[in-house]
Amino acid sequence: MKAIDNFDLSQNVKFSTYAVPMIIGEIRRYLRDNNPIRVSRSLRDIAYKALQVRDSLVNRHSREPTIAEIAAELNVAREEVVLALDAIQEPVSLFDPIYQEGGDPIYIMDQIKDERDLDSTWIEGIALREAMEKLGERERLILSLRFFASKTQMEVAEEIGISQAQVSRLEKAALHHMRKLIAERDSSKI
Repeated sequence: MKAIDNFDLSQNVKFSTYAVPMIIGEIRRYLRDNNPIRVSRSLRDIAYKALQVRDSLVNRHSREPTIAEIAAELNVAREEVVLALDAIQEPVSLFDPIYQEGGDPIYIMDQIKDERDLDSTWIEGIALREAMEKLGERERLILSLRFFASKTQMEVAEEIGISQAQVSRLEKAALHHMRKLIAERDSSKI
C-alpha cells in the first residue's frame, strides 16, 4: 500500500522498479523490528559479510574456511565473527522435535538436563541447612560469610573482629563438625 500511495506517475519508471525494493525494505524492517531477539545492525552486518566471505573462501580454496580465516579477511577479531554468526541464528523452541520415526517424537527438551533439580542436590541442600543450624552462632556466621557471601578469611576476620588464624581454625572445625553431622545423618538413613 505504501508503494502504491508513494508512486509518482510523472517519473519515467515502472511501478515494479519502484515497488519491489520498497516492499523488500518494509519486510526487512518488519522482521527486524518484530524479531523476538534484538541484534544490533552492526553485528548483523558483520555476520552477513562473514557469510559472504565464507562463500568466497570456499570457492577460492575448495574447503570450509576457519573462523580465523574469515576474521582475517574481514579484518575483525575472531570473537566478533563468532558472536555475530551466533547472533543471527534463529532461536529454536524446546518443543521442536529432533527425532521422530514411527513412535513418539524426541524433543530438544528431552535432551536437556538440569543438575540443580536433582533429588540428590535438593536432599544435600536440606542436609547442609540442618547441619548449619546445629553449629554455634559464630561458626554459622563464618561459614555464611565465607561460602555464601564469598568473602576471604581476612575479610571475615575484619568483619567479626578476630584474627585470620582464628577464622581459619573456626572454619575448619565447623566444616569438620558439619561433615560429621551429615555422615551420621546419612548412616542413620541406611
